[in-house]
Amino acid sequence: MPETSARELIHEIGTAARRASRITACASTEKKNAALERMAQALMTRRDVIQAANAVDLANARSEGLSAAFVDRLAVTDRVLDQMVTGVRQIAELADPVGGIENLRPMPSGIRVGRMRVPLGVIAMIYESRPNVTIDAAALAIKSGNAVILRGGHEAIETNRALAAVVSEALADAALPADAVQLIPTTDRAAVGELIRARDYVDVLIPRGGKGLISRLMAEATVPMIKHLNGICHTYVDAGADLEMALSVVDNAKTQRPSPCNATETLLVHRDEAESFLPMIGKLWTEKNVEMRCDPQALAILLRAGVPAVPATEEDWDTEYNALIISIAVVESLDAAIDFIDLHSSRHTDAIITRSLDSADRFLREVDSSSVMVNASTRFADGFEYGLGAEIGISTDRLHARGPVGLEGLTSLKYIVLGHGEGRS
Repeated sequence: MPETSARELIHEIGTAARRASRITACASTEKKNAALERMAQALMTRRDVIQAANAVDLANARSEGLSAAFVDRLAVTDRVLDQMVTGVRQIAELADPVGGIENLRPMPSGIRVGRMRVPLGVIAMIYESRPNVTIDAAALAIKSGNAVILRGGHEAIETNRALAAVVSEALADAALPADAVQLIPTTDRAAVGELIRARDYVDVLIPRGGKGLISRLMAEATVPMIKHLNGICHTYVDAGADLEMALSVVDNAKTQRPSPCNATETLLVHRDEAESFLPMIGKLWTEKNVEMRCDPQALAILLRAGVPAVPATEEDWDTEYNALIISIAVVESLDAAIDFIDLHSSRHTDAIITRSLDSADRFLREVDSSSVMVNASTRFADGFEYGLGAEIGISTDRLHARGPVGLEGLTSLKYIVLGHGEGRS
């Protein structure tokens, strides 16, 4: 696509989105919920159409030789569709954050000062292989009173077109502007270049994808971003931990679904538990074909137990595998575990398995990640699991929003002042 064509396309889409955002910002909760219910119904009644489009994308992905993990994220199974429907309806049931007034208080001058929650405006979503993001982003944008511009990967173009058609019709049926949710119709990279610099139209950019995508946007985008670069998540088994619990939680964190960003990539085990725990988890993972890359202590323990393992490289501690591979290290103490996480974590999600309230409290306070967990799988780091209905992304930044970004993360606060004719003296 010529550069002028890409610019004209983004100008047209952006202008429509900005116009629509002014209407959605003022839309009633009832109208927004009506659009969401129509979305949910259409996802069920058009299941065959959506999955037929997805089958085309899956066939193309396999013919391109894309990885099994990538194809897994691309697939719209019955379970994925059911979860989309549940997520949309859960969002509809959530309280509408828009227009809420917080901390209204009187001042000595006679005025009252508070803050009102308002939509961000126009959001641009750039994402790769997960078509469910189309529905998650649309539903969250609608309920939070924003407009959203969607640009999915070329691998999911047919699925995304089918899903976007469902959303547009649902908006129109609820007497809301169909342009409140728009899918960029081209997969040309020039359109992305224009979108990420479209400050006149776009208020915030939310990318979801691999390191290559995020790195490009960090280098080229001029629109503010809510992002995370990597999902290097750790699970630490503390001294005195319940090892049966640890076995279940750690295995779930790695193997329940290894491809998402909230799967554990590094296991840390306190030296007091390493001789007992590592053979347990090692034998289980051998049965599940998990490749274990270990520091010298962990490697020696596993090899003595007859568990196949290989030495870890320095690069392994900073790698997001998204596969049945895990790095394992033995640490001397809780302090050492926290230091290790501080050095290698991507600030996404980190967990501790412990019986100690003191250890749990220190881990929660001292580990600087967007989600920190005690005795639970890192796989729970998800908007749906957190009761947000869905998430539009996960932020590892510290400003505005952090962790799974749901409705509140798609709004900001403005000050409001209520007076009775007061003037400043």
